[in-house]
Amino acid sequence: MKRKILVVDDDQKIRSLLKTYLEKNQFEVLLAEDGASFRAVLEAEADALSLIILDVMLPDADGFGLCRLVRQRSNVPIIMLTAIAEETDRVVGLELGADDYMGKPCSPRELLARIKAIHRRSGVEQPAAPRYFRFAGYVLDMVERSLRDPAGARVQLSGLDFQLLKIFVERPGEIFDRNQLHEATRGRDAGPYDRSMDVQISRLRTRLNDDNREAPLIKTVRGIGYVFSAEVRSGDE
Repeated sequence: MKRKILVVDDDQKIRSLLKTYLEKNQFEVLLAEDGASFRAVLEAEADALSLIILDVMLPDADGFGLCRLVRQRSNVPIIMLTAIAEETDRVVGLELGADDYMGKPCSPRELLARIKAIHRRSGVEQPAAPRYFRFAGYVLDMVERSLRDPAGARVQLSGLDFQLLKIFVERPGEIFDRNQLHEATRGRDAGPYDRSMDVQISRLRTRLNDDNREAPLIKTVRGIGYVFSAEVRSGDE
């Protein structure tokens, strides 16, 4: 079955270019030109989408607001596009749950590489084994790609949140530097001034209520990176 991608952009030429290119690479492509059409497609296809390519600037909507809307109901990966490739925009997008960010105009070939990398890292193609990882009362389900807190409530995770948490629970106690985490989740090294991984770690800590713990689950190793300090148990039940 072909993976289904939603391209949201108000530029008809960009929509047509990406649709043609991605369909040649065996993806099914849905299109939306503004916030209204995006919401309609999302309502009908949310559970079937494998990724959303979302322009930040739309004629009737703010792409950041649409990203927030998606995260309220789905963990589908999001790549945001913007003609203004400023660090502030990248940070805002990541804080709202985007999985990657590209400036416009973007290379369709590079975009395809990033799409494939996200799909590969997301674990959708094959279930991870074992299925469940338990730590500090939380349960991470690798098949459903969901997290339950100690009270049994579902914790909202973006695709990037899930990828990072998966890395940590599979290798607890191991110290990861920022470049390792950036490479594992984005398929490329971080630039010398790129602090996006720190932003993402902060987001994940908030999801895990780490700010209220005497002994945080994700610890900072000064001058090196991060380590997952919780005891982790895994299994299929």
